[in-house]
Amino acid sequence: MENRTGLTYMNRKLSGLSVTDDSFSAFSDCNSDRSGEFPPSSSENRRLFLPCAAENPDDLIRYLVSHLDSSSFSIDEQKQAAMEIRLLTKDKPENRIKLARAGAIKPLISLISSTDPDLQEHGVTAVLNLSLCDENKELIASSGAIKPLVRALKSGTPTAKENAACALLRLSQIEENKIAIGRSGAIPLLVSLLETGGFRGKKDAATALYSLCSAKENKARAVGSGVMKPLVELMADLESNMVDKSAYVMNLLMSAAEAKPAVVEEGGVPVLVEMVEVGTQRQKEMGVSILLQLCEESVVYRTMVAREGAIAPVVAMSQSCKSRAKQKAEALIELLRQPRQQQQQLDSNRS
Repeated sequence: MENRTGLTYMNRKLSGLSVTDDSFSAFSDCNSDRSGEFPPSSSENRRLFLPCAAENPDDLIRYLVSHLDSSSFSIDEQKQAAMEIRLLTKDKPENRIKLARAGAIKPLISLISSTDPDLQEHGVTAVLNLSLCDENKELIASSGAIKPLVRALKSGTPTAKENAACALLRLSQIEENKIAIGRSGAIPLLVSLLETGGFRGKKDAATALYSLCSAKENKARAVGSGVMKPLVELMADLESNMVDKSAYVMNLLMSAAEAKPAVVEEGGVPVLVEMVEVGTQRQKEMGVSILLQLCEESVVYRTMVAREGAIAPVVAMSQSCKSRAKQKAEALIELLRQPRQQQQQLDSNRS
């Protein structure tokens, strides 16, 4: 429940600063913040436990930003201020704008490099929350956030890693940042998170990789970092809730020459055929799209896919789908039948 007028700060009322009294549910489009990280509010008026009072919410914001300064305040005071900023920016766009305009971005980025894991996590998550406002993204990137976020992705707490992945996703939505993030070393770390992270980590890693790999050079980085192994494993588990996301990433990567042998080497062909056979309609269409790209320029791969039993489920799918998906299915069927026809022609010539 949102409370705009009843915020109590050291027994005084503040207005104009939004907070949310709900339990800490997944936030905005990144959906990475973990519930239950902080004690839930026990009353409608959420108390901010800070050591001084303010009559005006703008004073509170200035107070919080000033307490991020490591040269003037202790780690505990910085943690308290960063945690409050993290909470105030969690769901409310207006708070994200106010904090950014008050100069919160650079000191929060500095916190991401902290050796204290909790302080780092608060910094990462506050930066993520601020990045959910589109007008903040460019300033966050230009203020030097990319490299500290990559370091947090490498060595932070599980929550810091997940939220760093999501923050990098947000920054990658500015086209020129994709290459900078790729060259910063983020992609192997995202591949690692995709392979070893929890569900939220896997989801955020897959989404970040999908965004970053629209840049050609990042596709090669992802394939070279071994991304096909976790993608195939996730697609093989139809109950993982990661099949669609993984298939979209693989489909995007297939335009890279290195991707095709990597899919085959990781056992992707039987997984893709099974997707076409028993997956959802969307999964069937994605499976056909990937197999079509795999088979377009390789008779060896066509033979391999045909021997895996792909023709029958692709024919069945072609009869149940429409327009572009149907065209792809028919094109794949034609390719898969070519090795058989060529073999029949060879047998005929021998006889």
